[in-house]
Amino acid sequence: MKNHVKAVGLFSGGLDSLLAAKLMLMQHIDTHLITFVTPFCPSPWPTQKKTYWTHTDLGVKIKIVTLGTNYIEMVKNPQFGYGKNMNPCIDCRVYMIKKAKEYMQKIKAQFIFTGEVLGQRPMTQHKKNLEMIERKTGLKGLIVRPLSAKNLEITIPEKKGWIDREKLLDLSGRGRKEQIILAQKVGITSFPWPAGGCLLTDPQFTQRIEDAFNHGEDTQRYLTRLRYGRHFRLENGVKAIVGRNEQENEILTNLADEKDSLIEIIGCGSPRTLLQGKNKKDVAMAAAICARYSDCTKNRIQAHVWTISTPKKTITIQPLPDQEVKKFRI
Repeated sequence: MKNHVKAVGLFSGGLDSLLAAKLMLMQHIDTHLITFVTPFCPSPWPTQKKTYWTHTDLGVKIKIVTLGTNYIEMVKNPQFGYGKNMNPCIDCRVYMIKKAKEYMQKIKAQFIFTGEVLGQRPMTQHKKNLEMIERKTGLKGLIVRPLSAKNLEITIPEKKGWIDREKLLDLSGRGRKEQIILAQKVGITSFPWPAGGCLLTDPQFTQRIEDAFNHGEDTQRYLTRLRYGRHFRLENGVKAIVGRNEQENEILTNLADEKDSLIEIIGCGSPRTLLQGKNKKDVAMAAAICARYSDCTKNRIQAHVWTISTPKKTITIQPLPDQEVKKFRI
């Protein structure tokens, strides 16, 4: 390249975004990647506390941005509405591309690229919506989609010769066979198989987030917890979360703060329960639910209750019958 060309790529860590970045690197573009961490997407990054992370296969530094209050407000009130569940996909894409634009301007890059494939996603990856997203972000002609470029209008970076259109692709649809073959050709050896993704498309998670919003639990503190455990809304309106395995028990412990109680049944295999409160009646009910999911078979059971700043105390409770447990389950 005669001129130094710099670009910012939206990076999810999935195969498509990996390939898009690789295609830019193969054209000697100075490639900078940005990824977004939200309460609604399992993060592939080693730790959310880091500002940057370097991808092994790409050798490129990735900027990690945690989206907070403004993003949550967008999820609550999307301009373009929801998909099948509580997924504001168009608004989310506009929001993230605007954030990427800020980064592009900060580092004086010339354009943005993404791993989008024409026709792969029902809401955001059709020509009409791709064009609309460009207008909404003020980036008309400056978003390159390397995997589907030959199926789309020519962009400014192609017109100016910053990138070679002939070295871009014409993929479309939901299949991944061609991407997997290409990954092998260009030396990408490690990538996640398509699965999971944004939890806002999941019906059960949608119930959890609607319940949380209805009870004013719309901060990062509360929403991060929605991804873990079994959730119960007690009579007083507080929530109890019961871990499903050892890993979740540890995560719930780490997510607890001064306002929460932690509960565990004594003397048998037990989940750990995080109660979002300290009221004695709620603690007793949460412990009874915790006992239901423990290995104890006795009618009267002892439980440990503590907070992150106070020692354990012992209470005695009875396991809550299944039909009662179901009344509180979200």
